[in-house]
Amino acid sequence: MARQPTLKQLKYLCAVAEHQHFGRAAEASHVSQSTLSAGIQELEETLSAVLIERNNRKVLLTTLGEDVVARAQNILVDVEELISLCAAAGEPFSGKMRLGVIPTIAPFVLPQLLGSLRNEFPGFKLYIREDLSHQLVAALHAGELDVLLLALPFPADAVEVMPLLVDEFLLASPREHPLANSRTLATADLQGEDLLLLEDGHCLRDHALEACKLRDSQISVPYQATSLATIVQMVANGIGVTLLPAMSVAGGITAGTDIEVTPFQHAGIAREIGLMWRRKTPRAVEYRLLGEKIKAYAAS
Repeated sequence: MARQPTLKQLKYLCAVAEHQHFGRAAEASHVSQSTLSAGIQELEETLSAVLIERNNRKVLLTTLGEDVVARAQNILVDVEELISLCAAAGEPFSGKMRLGVIPTIAPFVLPQLLGSLRNEFPGFKLYIREDLSHQLVAALHAGELDVLLLALPFPADAVEVMPLLVDEFLLASPREHPLANSRTLATADLQGEDLLLLEDGHCLRDHALEACKLRDSQISVPYQATSLATIVQMVANGIGVTLLPAMSVAGGITAGTDIEVTPFQHAGIAREIGLMWRRKTPRAVEYRLLGEKIKAYAAS
């Protein structure tokens, strides 16, 4: 019987395709570079094909290698679904689950949620990856994550989404700012303001501007940050104003500062939070149960 590729070899090949570098691929695969290189060489010998062009500067896939990677990714996802199928046959929250979550949600939802799940389901293992939305969606499609908790809408193919809650945007400003404590605060009042936002790539930036019906040309952005905590400190030091999700304010992000938090006069200035999973997963029922628990926690 002819030898067949192993799942490990296929994972190594996909890692090299993703990182375009043997060292980074080995690090992401948690193996030595020599182990990864040997695995790919064995794969090429098994298939009697050259999959990777090697030179001193860059790693390139051959045309055949690109086709093999595409099929290997599908195989690896199918294997993950096979594992999920068996997990779904047991009691909900009795195995493991890999949850991806964006940074503007994670610190305000996960600590209490994890504690509640641990107490109710002591045998349940929930693994968390915190990253930007586009990175999480890529990991979901690659079979590296099972379900995502993120702000909707976010473009993705072959997925199902479960809306969970509406998270209002609030204006955070220095207490002496003219808009602080405004009883008639409208999104139009933000035009021309120094509005501190997260840098490009964070969906909170796009959702906030969309909710307020603002374009980049209508505001001044003196500073872009990588975290809400940094932006809060900039507001506290009088650099500008910002839009904060209500869940972050409830989580105490402005505690101990001289920042005033002001709601908008009109409703609907908000983002929607929800779950996302692959459409063909057999664990959809379990993910919906997770969504109900998140909604229950938010309501309390």
